[in-house]
Amino acid sequence: MKEHFETLDAKTAQAQLGGGEDRIAAQHKKGKLTARERVGLLLDEGSFQEIGQLVTHRSENFGLGDQKFLGDGVVTGYGTIDGRLVYVFSQDFTVLGGSLAEAHAAKICRVMDLALQNGAPVIGLNDSGGARIQEGVVSLAGYADIFYRNVRSSGVVPQISAILGPCAGGAVYSPALTDFVMMVEGSSYMFVTGPNVVKTVTHEVVSSEDLGGASTHASKSGVSHFSAPNELEAISEIRRLVGYMPSNCEEEPPVVPYTAGDDRRPELDSIIPENPNQPYDIREVLNAVIDPDSSMEVHAEFARNMVVGFARMGGRPVGCVANQPAYLAGVLDIDASTKAARFVRFCDAFNIPLLVFVDVPGFLPGTDQEWRGIITHGAKLLYAFSEATVPRITVITRKAYGGAYDVMNSKHIGADMNFAWPSAEIAVMGAKGAAEIIFKNDIAKAKDPAARLLEKEAEYKEQFANPYEAAARGFVDEVIRPSETRRKVLAALDMLRNKVEKLPRKKHGNIPL
Repeated sequence: MKEHFETLDAKTAQAQLGGGEDRIAAQHKKGKLTARERVGLLLDEGSFQEIGQLVTHRSENFGLGDQKFLGDGVVTGYGTIDGRLVYVFSQDFTVLGGSLAEAHAAKICRVMDLALQNGAPVIGLNDSGGARIQEGVVSLAGYADIFYRNVRSSGVVPQISAILGPCAGGAVYSPALTDFVMMVEGSSYMFVTGPNVVKTVTHEVVSSEDLGGASTHASKSGVSHFSAPNELEAISEIRRLVGYMPSNCEEEPPVVPYTAGDDRRPELDSIIPENPNQPYDIREVLNAVIDPDSSMEVHAEFARNMVVGFARMGGRPVGCVANQPAYLAGVLDIDASTKAARFVRFCDAFNIPLLVFVDVPGFLPGTDQEWRGIITHGAKLLYAFSEATVPRITVITRKAYGGAYDVMNSKHIGADMNFAWPSAEIAVMGAKGAAEIIFKNDIAKAKDPAARLLEKEAEYKEQFANPYEAAARGFVDEVIRPSETRRKVLAALDMLRNKVEKLPRKKHGNIPL
């Protein structure tokens, strides 16, 4: 990658766009690449074909008529990533701050239209000061034109946004409408209103980094799906991300070569702690089941009680959704539900099978969650799984309690294959709470209520805190040894490869937003 970086004639390219050597030097001093360098690193070497290089702005206002910049501050065109067609636009902050105006927006809309017509992903490299105020409402119209195309393209072709500088005001809504957002630590920012406006209106004093930096959006708001320490890594990760998804909704995800081996994973037989309240890292389970070194976690720092991301099984991409017992015991809360629902809907839109691991004690209780709408937000995940038509496989490793059991891709909402480990506990609630309710009077009358509670708790566990009652009713297809999980999942995915399911005819559903 470094060799490729050094061969780019950045100064010549930027001079053609009106950037000037002094502004290029300032760009590099900040640790930022130029617009063309970014495109050169993103695409396969020599594959970029530019569109609209000679386009200039159309405004004569406020002295702009005396200045002409070829390209109007954005590089647009198409090329390949690992030999597959993609369309790209890269905003140039050295030209009028990368501000968006009529011609600038028209160039972006042009590549978005071509991507939709030809069924290929769109990747936006955003680095812009926002709307070009010298052009007034024309700039706002340009943003709206882009937003409209983002929505029209949603679910048809993958859309990826990299935030490589400032992104403020109306500019933030285009990345928010795309499928995945990548940010760079220390140099990229997203906010609807900046720190100065926040201070004026609410009297809060906050830095750009704290308000809308990469770490803020990766861990607190969830706006950013990925963050990288620098632009080189960000671009490399985008190339990797594209490898998990098909070019459009009509195609299957790309398959990589895979050599079959021993699919038993004996380490999984001892991974569940004997104490049911002791945590373990679900990533260890995932990494043992998927192809080695094939995982790419999404939203890694946001809603950490839920793990979602891409992986491969037998060389084929899958989307993984898993409760994380090592954080908040793996409960479902507002952020975890929304995070998983969005990921499930992306996978379903682009024909990526879903592999779900369940260890969930229920929904997070409390006034904060209830008042902020956990009912509606939890229903988003329920809706997403229920409408998904891709192959759906569930593995229950330990707890599957209450409504959370239903929501986490249960057989009742359309899962194709449901497996359970012997350690699975499928019940309305935990044994202690259930015993306290069911045997309340019996316990109260006992000479030793504490001992009686333990006795009744054990009785409830024996009857319900296992997977066999559910298996007897067909809610679980098979109770399997943990070490056999990979083999069982591979066989199920192979069996479901040609799955076809048609939803009832309708304009669209009404997901509980």
